[in-house]
This record gives sequence, structure tokens and C-alpha cells, in this order.
Amino acid sequence: MSDDSQRFPAPLAADPAAGLPELPVAAELRACRLCAARFAATATAHEPRPVVWFARGARVLVASQAPGMRVHQSGRPFTDASGQRLREWMGVDEATFYDRSRVAIVPMGFCFPGYDAKGADLPPPPICARTWRARIMHDLDPQVTLLIGGHAIRWHLGLRDVTAAVAGWRDHAPRVFPLPHPSWRNTAWLKHNPWFQAELVPELRKTLAEVL
Repeated sequence: MSDDSQRFPAPLAADPAAGLPELPVAAELRACRLCAARFAATATAHEPRPVVWFARGARVLVASQAPGMRVHQSGRPFTDASGQRLREWMGVDEATFYDRSRVAIVPMGFCFPGYDAKGADLPPPPICARTWRARIMHDLDPQVTLLIGGHAIRWHLGLRDVTAAVAGWRDHAPRVFPLPHPSWRNTAWLKHNPWFQAELVPELRKTLAEVL
């Protein structure tokens, strides 16, 4: 595969194999090019490629941050090490995680935002959530919502301190679970906060097993 094909994969189309009734907003979201100029100005100079992975009736909502480069290329959310860690926290296999009749994955930004000068992912452009999020949330009615990282925690709970929000998970469970981002960059955080794996993760798995 050439470098250009990695940076500029074909736009994603609806997945006919899914056989699920799509929300009205899905086709419009796939065609979104609001951030074309913004992404063209990044080091990767990539085109928008919204990753749409939700359907009406999903019992679990994964409110995540934004696709990384691997997800930009694959068109499938969490096809990276972060996804492996997240599924481990949830106690689910890939088939369950990617079953849109059960799990909706709705990030704060639907496209890969590009890299900063240090090679880290840029934050999701706020215009994405302002444009799409309320419309999608209106048509979803999850029983459990997982808030992945600071951007999702701020949007859904209005809290800015991620550690404090995650430490206070009992205030929101079992309907909502604030979580750190499962990125490898948070490995040190997990080591410094062993209560997360010992207390929150077992309760999260128990809740999801009941709902799914």
C-alpha cells in the first residue's frame, strides 16, 4: 500500500452487511467535510474520513475521543492497542464490541484530527461535537454510557479533572462510567491508581454483562 493510499483512503460508505436501521444523521455525517482545510494544514495533510459506528437500539454507548491514524485507515473504531485495553476493561470480545445493535461508538470527533509537533494526536475539533453530537444523542437511548477520556467527560458531565471524575465513578454508576483513555500513554496513570483495576473495572464488567 502506498503512502498516499494510507493518508487518503477512500471515503467510508454505509455497511450493508450490518443490516441495521441507520439513524437519519448517519449518511449526512459520512459526507461531512467541515474540517477539510484544518486537516489539510496538519503534518499528515489528510482528508476527512468520518468513522460512523452506531445504530438505533444500542444498549451501550462508548463516548470516545477521536480516531487515530490506524482507525482513519481501517474505518473501524478502536482497531489499535487502545481498543484491546478498552475491551479488556469491558470484559467483551471483538464480536460483541463491534455489534452495533448492542454497542454504539460515538466519539467527540469523528475524523482523525492529525498530529501535533511532537507526534501526538491533536484534540478533536470542537466544531464536530457542536455540529453532530446532540443530533445523534437524541436518537440513542443507551442503558450504560462509557465516557472515555477528558473530552467526553467534560461534554457529558461538565467535569474537567479526569482523575477526580474517574475516582467519583460511584456517583454516576451504573448508568455512566467515566474512564481514563485506554491509550498506552496512560499506563503510568493506571499504575498510580490501582483502585481503577481493582474496584471500577469489576463493577463495569458486571454491569455490561447484565446489559449485553
